[in-house]
Amino acid sequence: MSKNFIKELEWRGMLQDSIPGCEDQLLEKSCSGYIGFDPTADSLHIGSLVQILILMHFQKCGHKPIVLVGGATGLIGDPSFKADERSLNSKETVVKFTEAIQSQLIKYLDQDNTKFLNNYDWTKDINVIDFLRDYGKSFTINYMLAKDSVSSRMETGLSFTEFAYSILQGMDFNHLYQNNNCILQIGGSDQWGNMTSGLELIRKNNEDSEAYALTFPLVTKSDGTKFGKTEGGAIWLDPKKTTPYEFYQFFLNTPDEDTIKYLKYFTFLSMEE
Repeated sequence: MSKNFIKELEWRGMLQDSIPGCEDQLLEKSCSGYIGFDPTADSLHIGSLVQILILMHFQKCGHKPIVLVGGATGLIGDPSFKADERSLNSKETVVKFTEAIQSQLIKYLDQDNTKFLNNYDWTKDINVIDFLRDYGKSFTINYMLAKDSVSSRMETGLSFTEFAYSILQGMDFNHLYQNNNCILQIGGSDQWGNMTSGLELIRKNNEDSEAYALTFPLVTKSDGTKFGKTEGGAIWLDPKKTTPYEFYQFFLNTPDEDTIKYLKYFTFLSMEE
């Protein structure tokens, strides 16, 4: 297994965008990086499996993964590339979803070398005055409107709740940077706008900061739409929701032109093989 995490992702076709200097930083020393999982259902899905495998590659390349479950952001809802406002789940439902997803995630990664965190723990006690003064002040309206996740919803409408989601995600990265020595956020290509909010917040709140972000392409269905928990047609990781037979059938029915891509995505096929 290559120790160059960036080259590993490039070979697998799992790298889309990255902040300059990221590769050099990861080669210089062991680093901490995180991926966030919002609890919008009681199971992860095949798109989430890509994220989990990326964290496993990150770990195998000598780095320290942080798995972040969004107990707080899951109460708000990510507007990224959604045509309409999300329906908010109750707090009780989000707690139930959070526990279910945490129990799935813990099965995949080495627990001795992985941190499993919940952003509700450091978000729940922030009051609205502190939020506006300590975080809202760091973002201009022009900066927020330039994000695709916001601009694409200007005609159909976007509540302040969803408008502020990007700031909440930025708060997560800033918190992990300050408290867990986390310098890297990893996410799907649809998360780039949210991830740069974190970089902006870190830059403004930490002198001589060094933080990075990288994205991977989304796994899509045959019609080009992404696999997700709310898009329909999800292939779940919970065997009670998608049976092992149905899961196998998904890969069995993969078009021939996607076979190599999926082998690189979903197996530990090596660059040297």
